[in-house]
Amino acid sequence: MNEIREILNDTVTRLFGDLVTKDVLEASEHWDDSASVWSTALWDAVEENGLTQALTPEIMGGVGASWADSYAIARAAGRFSAPIPLVETMLGGWLLSQCGITPPSGPMSVAPIRDGEIMKIEGDQLDGAAYGVPWGRFVEHVVVVAQSATGRRIVLVERKAATVIEDCNMAREPRDQLVFEKATVVESAPLADALGDNPVKLYGAMLRAAQVAGGVQRVLDDTVQYAKDRIQFGRPISKFQIIQQNLATVGSQCAAAGSAAETAFRSADAGDPKLEIAAAKIVSGDAATTAASTGHQTHGAIGFTYEFPLHFATRRLWSWRAEFGAETEWAEMLGRHVAGRGADALWVDLTARQAKL
Repeated sequence: MNEIREILNDTVTRLFGDLVTKDVLEASEHWDDSASVWSTALWDAVEENGLTQALTPEIMGGVGASWADSYAIARAAGRFSAPIPLVETMLGGWLLSQCGITPPSGPMSVAPIRDGEIMKIEGDQLDGAAYGVPWGRFVEHVVVVAQSATGRRIVLVERKAATVIEDCNMAREPRDQLVFEKATVVESAPLADALGDNPVKLYGAMLRAAQVAGGVQRVLDDTVQYAKDRIQFGRPISKFQIIQQNLATVGSQCAAAGSAAETAFRSADAGDPKLEIAAAKIVSGDAATTAASTGHQTHGAIGFTYEFPLHFATRRLWSWRAEFGAETEWAEMLGRHVAGRGADALWVDLTARQAKL
């Protein structure tokens, strides 16, 4: 682990360990209630430590970390179920910087555009609707890929310029619809060719894969501890062979999800990471299913109660695996690519790509 990677890993683990408490997570479940609390202390801490702009170049006021360096941040955000738009702000800042725009401070989000949908920009005015925008109602700016008369552009727009239709995912994280009608944009620039046609979906999927890998690790840790503590028939249930077998299966899938996600992050630094991101999304989705199922089977009904923290992780796993494309969608894309290249090219493609990392 290089120096910047070690610093980021230590910083984010310490901050989340201290500040993402059970009370903070519970408060984040009730955005439509008077008891709702935006964790100002948590957001201020990650911003002050440069985590929100980890991927932004130093010349633009960021940390200048690589994707490989930033993997630790995204994974920790998933492991601790951090209820803030940290990875979305990181991604928005990186996309802007890749197109020559200096990212603003404060919380940002990115606008996922589903296949067949188009956001349009004419001059400095943006039109269109974005669905499932993470933390949409709370962020200050949104990064959008929009179509202009001369091609695709990266667009920075204030969230207050949109009409917000509030919604949440299963984990009660805001996933809002933002409707822009002749909204004046803050800044826009041509979308860099290297980013591809839909970089929000591509790199959003990669970040979710890392968060899922972290969430699976949390489920594994909590379930192992519960199995050690829970006494049944005079001994801890961790002594039962079926429990050991199930936990070993989760452990192996946790390792696979982490390895696949980390490989995708390294590929993002090398360029053209689409195949590795597809593989990471597939592997992490499968791991999420197994981990959540085994975690709740081991805990029994108590795993769904607020007395135990398990459900904070599992509900996020069920939600995140479907965001920016479910594993079935990415599996179809990967299958079509491999089939199109032909059987003889498969081994060559795999080994050539890995040699670049």
